[in-house]
Amino acid sequence: MEPEIVEDGMRNAPETVAEVVATEASTASVAAPTRGGRGAIRGRSSRPGGRTSRPPRERGEFDSVTIEARRVARVMAGGRRFSFSIAVVIGDRKGRVGVGLGKGVDTALAIDKATRDAKKHLFTVPRTASGSIPHQVEAKYASSTVEIIPSKGRGLVAGSAMRTVLELAGVTDVVTKIHTRSKNKLTIARATVVAMKKLRAK
Repeated sequence: MEPEIVEDGMRNAPETVAEVVATEASTASVAAPTRGGRGAIRGRSSRPGGRTSRPPRERGEFDSVTIEARRVARVMAGGRRFSFSIAVVIGDRKGRVGVGLGKGVDTALAIDKATRDAKKHLFTVPRTASGSIPHQVEAKYASSTVEIIPSKGRGLVAGSAMRTVLELAGVTDVVTKIHTRSKNKLTIARATVVAMKKLRAK
């Protein structure tokens, strides 16, 4: 029996068909370029980070500010039930402003109710060409008494909820005073609304 002769070029060749297939598959996987990264695998756009682009959110007609948020309780036969009370001021900074109150089992529902209530109570504030008010005015609501005085060139000098209401109404060049010790922002905001409703354009 003659000894088997193996050429030098065939020493490292695979011996079976399975090894040949495995070798070709590994070579193809290494040579194939990756496409699109993680975003392409998930079927998304090729934007960096793999996130789809969203259209910009349109700004609403009114700006909204929450001035007071409280958790209130109601006593029932089975115990106390808690809900949230939210006071919101909305305005377009061009003369229209409104104050609303909403209650709900969660804050999102309460804010939504308060915003709708504020839209129902929108009114237009008479302003001068510079954004001030035509004349001095004073008003009282519940335990809060406020006063608004026009002051040319001073800007908006106000605090507490009065500043929020006047800012969203677009009023400037005024000085305000709160004549009571009440810290209730809702009554202060509503007293400000009552005062501005007394204004008469000259």
